[in-house]
Amino acid sequence: MQRDPASSGLALLCAVPISAKPLSFDKPLLERALSGVNSNSADDRSTWFDFDLSTNYYDTVPDTGDTVVYYLEITNTTASLDGVEREVQLVNGTFPGPTIIANWGDTVIVHVTNNLGVVNGSSIHWHGIRQNYTNQNDGVASITQCPNAPGTTETYTWRATQYGSSWYHSHWALQAWNGVLGGIIINGPTSANYDEDLGNLFLNDWTHQTADQVYLLAEANGVPTLDNGLINGTNVYDDGGSRFEMTWVSGTKYLLRLVNGAVETHYKFMVDNHTMTVVAADFIPVEPYVTNFINIGMGQRYDVIIEANQSTADYWLRAIPQVACSDNDSADNIRGIVRYDSTSTSDPTTTGYTYTDACDDETSNLVPVLALDAESDTTEDDFAVTVAKSNNVFKWYMAGTSFVSDWANPTLQKVIEGNTTYSNSEHVIELDTADEWVYFIITTTQAVPHPIHLHGHDFYVLAQGTGTYTEGTTTLTTTNPPRRDTAMLPASGYLVIAFVTDNPGTWLMHCHIGWHAAEGFSIQLIERIDEISALTSADTLNSTCTAWDTFVTTSEIEQDDSGI
Repeated sequence: MQRDPASSGLALLCAVPISAKPLSFDKPLLERALSGVNSNSADDRSTWFDFDLSTNYYDTVPDTGDTVVYYLEITNTTASLDGVEREVQLVNGTFPGPTIIANWGDTVIVHVTNNLGVVNGSSIHWHGIRQNYTNQNDGVASITQCPNAPGTTETYTWRATQYGSSWYHSHWALQAWNGVLGGIIINGPTSANYDEDLGNLFLNDWTHQTADQVYLLAEANGVPTLDNGLINGTNVYDDGGSRFEMTWVSGTKYLLRLVNGAVETHYKFMVDNHTMTVVAADFIPVEPYVTNFINIGMGQRYDVIIEANQSTADYWLRAIPQVACSDNDSADNIRGIVRYDSTSTSDPTTTGYTYTDACDDETSNLVPVLALDAESDTTEDDFAVTVAKSNNVFKWYMAGTSFVSDWANPTLQKVIEGNTTYSNSEHVIELDTADEWVYFIITTTQAVPHPIHLHGHDFYVLAQGTGTYTEGTTTLTTTNPPRRDTAMLPASGYLVIAFVTDNPGTWLMHCHIGWHAAEGFSIQLIERIDEISALTSADTLNSTCTAWDTFVTTSEIEQDDSGI
């Protein structure tokens, strides 16, 4: 059965797909049909039909029989998101773009049309979606596809094998931070009860130049100072713009799905006078814990429940850049307003919680509800992170390599053509054995933290800290450690992650600071290479690349970044 998402108020645009990639589920998941009535309600959010929080979503998925279809169009335009007009690139004309909404187990089809004109390719990555046996739909230019040429439409098809909150964004150049992004909500159970789901709440940083213009400054001079920040696409600057506002009803428990979509800003999020109950990190339900504020790095998501239990008044909602790793001219003014009286127009007079400025992670608080242990590694790789200036341009390195992959010759195409010769700069790690445990030890002596994001997997966070990682001495947590797809590599510290090779494909692991990814802070994993071709539509891949080659011939566009 196909469900039309128009009933959720999302804009739909007509587009004609040039190709559709097949969904292939040869053996990765046990599909179990839904039965009975969905008893998920404000009194009990832990169930979903005859599934619940104890269902192992890595090996079982509801067979809903439903497909949701979306049409997205990427265009160039101008917008004054904080009162200052600038050039932007938007999805369906809004920032953030339309929210992709599905139920746990649904098939999702998204037709994406690139109408950006003569100088822009594109690709859309579904951040945190594991793409279980559907690697070709991961949407990463130079890895799983050639960029989508202007005037063409790419169709992405994937299965909602997990539930929770995330986002989609361009994975070509710096388009994501010019506005090519939007939310993803996969409905399912939750580890605490709430009354109303308020959807995604995006936290973004913002500049009054395009991201590409700022990138040139970052390449030449290092991290720039950004102008402002946005809450769900709006804020004030000088005398212009407007605040994001919500009206709450006293006694109501609200679910907020926080998304850090910033290019380089690590936030602390809080609502004055209110506490929040954290119930999920990325796509992983966690044992609920209560806090005054939450640390959220670039690419991370948290689901939090906040009860409207204060007196009728107006309260500041704050996204505070952490000065230790973020530089923003409006650090104390990235705010929204929570009102208990919808007729009020006053600015709040409340005071935020006291905190220590630091680019922390929430790792020590995160206990997955579905308890899984990490096993001993059969493969281990160490990566030292460094930065250097070459030809007056900053480049980031992992294990001495600054990553570059060719837009016009994506890794997935090489694999299905049998071309397994890779350049050093493509930084390929081959993981040929099925269902083995792999450990990655990532270290840095640089006084800069990095959000490390892995495609195609949730990883287990075994260790994370400042100082030196020492094998055999540094304690690894292997009993139900936190799992997620984005975690912080601390400044002058280490991050140890692990996962199982249970998902064939070409997968990227990279820093989610936009400048750093563009400057080469990435590696790619080719997992279970012998199984990849059978899961891939060569016709789709080749038609996208042919359209891109034709576009390049006429436009003379040149790649000047890492390719992702």
